[in-house]
Amino acid sequence: MYQAIVFLPLLGFLIVGLFGGSLGAKASEYITCSFMVVVAALSWVTFFTVALGDTTVFTVPVLRFLEAGNLQADWALRIDTLTAVMLVVVNTVSCLVHIYSIGYMHHDPNRPRFFAYLSLFTFAMLMLVTSDNLVQMFFGWEGVGLASYLLIGFWYKKPSANAAAIKAFVVNRVGDFGFLLGLFGVFVLFGSVNLGTIFANAASFIPAEAHGAEGAAGDAVAHGEAVFTFLGYHLDKAGALTVICLLLFMGAMGKSAQVPLHTWLPDAMEGPTPVSALIHAATMVTAGVFMLARLSPLFELSHTALIVVTCIGALTAFFAATVGLVQNDIKRVIAYSTCSQLGYMFVALGLGFYSAAIFHLFTHAFFKALLFLGSGSVIHAVSDEQDMRKMGGLRKLIPKTYWMMIVGTLALTGVGIPFTIIGTAGFFSKDAIIEGSFAAHSPVAFYAFWALVIAAAFTSFYSWRLIFMTFHGEARASHEVMHHVHESPPVMLVPLFILAAGALFAGFLFEGYFVGEHYQEFWKGALFTLPDNHILHAFHEVPVWVKLAPFVAMILGFLVAYQFYIRSPETPKRLAAQHRGLYAFLLNKWYFDELYDFLFVRPAKRLGTFLWKTGDGRIIDGFGPDGVSARVVDVTSRVVKLQTGYLYHYAFAMLIGVAALVTWMMFGSSI
Repeated sequence: MYQAIVFLPLLGFLIVGLFGGSLGAKASEYITCSFMVVVAALSWVTFFTVALGDTTVFTVPVLRFLEAGNLQADWALRIDTLTAVMLVVVNTVSCLVHIYSIGYMHHDPNRPRFFAYLSLFTFAMLMLVTSDNLVQMFFGWEGVGLASYLLIGFWYKKPSANAAAIKAFVVNRVGDFGFLLGLFGVFVLFGSVNLGTIFANAASFIPAEAHGAEGAAGDAVAHGEAVFTFLGYHLDKAGALTVICLLLFMGAMGKSAQVPLHTWLPDAMEGPTPVSALIHAATMVTAGVFMLARLSPLFELSHTALIVVTCIGALTAFFAATVGLVQNDIKRVIAYSTCSQLGYMFVALGLGFYSAAIFHLFTHAFFKALLFLGSGSVIHAVSDEQDMRKMGGLRKLIPKTYWMMIVGTLALTGVGIPFTIIGTAGFFSKDAIIEGSFAAHSPVAFYAFWALVIAAAFTSFYSWRLIFMTFHGEARASHEVMHHVHESPPVMLVPLFILAAGALFAGFLFEGYFVGEHYQEFWKGALFTLPDNHILHAFHEVPVWVKLAPFVAMILGFLVAYQFYIRSPETPKRLAAQHRGLYAFLLNKWYFDELYDFLFVRPAKRLGTFLWKTGDGRIIDGFGPDGVSARVVDVTSRVVKLQTGYLYHYAFAMLIGVAALVTWMMFGSSI
């Protein structure tokens, strides 16, 4: 069963990728979608068998993968609760995206290639989440990067799509470089890349008294002889682990779009909307969250690394929420929302609240995929328009899409009634992270708590802003566009209905398992948890005002958005005019792209131009092949002048030669 879950998408990719032109678009769609329905069903069977059953961690061998000296990495599938959760997330969303794409991509002439790419991405992601060693994880890690590049640039005739695909690929290579160095470091320290071996040795790698100590005190206890050298620094065990964890986190920052490696995510919206839902909302961008959760036994040994993870996560949540306030492209608003929600997950990881991070990953997959696919339904209805300023008045024309977007917005903003079990999925998972950050009782956690609460208010504002600008008010599109507005076909709406059910009920149904009373029997050691983890036990007992804080933030965001875009639509324009600097700062995404262009892109271009024109052209070619050939041409051009083709020239040359020869003989014999 487990081999079928992983390899059926690969089989679909091979069949459609190799023979899609012969099979035709319809057959390609049916083959890949049928495989994904089977895989999604088997994933839920795995979830109920492993996560909700009595099955503990086990491995399923596939084949011998890599063996070089002491490095051995067999291809095997690691099956535990964390794997089961990720299988449900990846395959459920991928299955629904495949089906949705039948309607959304109906008029595209390259559908077989598109569905082949979707299946390839799904296989790569499954390789990542079932990996039993870091080499196999890196294989899947690079596979999703490749598939992402292919899907973002699917419409390769658009220059913007090509640029976005290249940007995503290059930025992720920066993070992947850190991941690869971290992988090497783990092998140096532990002598293995197999997760079972690493986890078994991690607990005893640093003395127990250091492991239980907090902060700098714990690091000091762990000091000893140097075991690792990095950039000329000789590091003891604690320092080596910190460097390795930070390098691994660098990889997670790239894949999961954390500041400052986040710049690729908004531009990736150039791909088809189903791609946004699959790769940039529910699966690929959560790979970094999964990786840190999987390696939680390592990260728990480095207090410094966890602090960095918390700070970066809180900054990302706040930054992306501020930028989302002023975006006008419907998909970019949701993209920055994704970036912000990933920041929430990393805050939970940095605080050691791993189960809350995976819980939010689980619920986020449903409502964010719902929002992306819902936005695709809107774009489909308004003739591929994505600017919300050119929409409005769509509520009665596409009512089913409207209500699905409302459900997704309710879940994203965390609508629910505090102190009750009434609430959407985001209400349970996001609030758990906010309450956990307060329960951590540290300066970094305090900073994270307020950053997340403020981000929650901003999230509510820009989410309802999207709803009001798109569906309410007067129609701002042309009469021709409004005349052709139509509801999406059932093949696009049914996936929305299924995702809406998850967005409404996933939090209520699974909270007790992920972060509640059934925690131990659900996770069964798949995540590292100290026996005295106070966050896990204390986040339910926070003060009343802490539980009310995200609820109040959500209400304030909704009321401000209602005031700005329903009651007084002129207010946002007036505020933007009054605060042009701030508005431009947010509209230009804190000028990260401009900063990177100044610091890295332009110097790289100048260096490349210098090496091309001066180094390669003038020096290497000038003194090398081109120079030698030029000298040969110069010499031969002079020699060739002697070959005129006139007989009297040759006769004259012969006479001169004979005269010279006679003269030499005369003088030579006399000497």
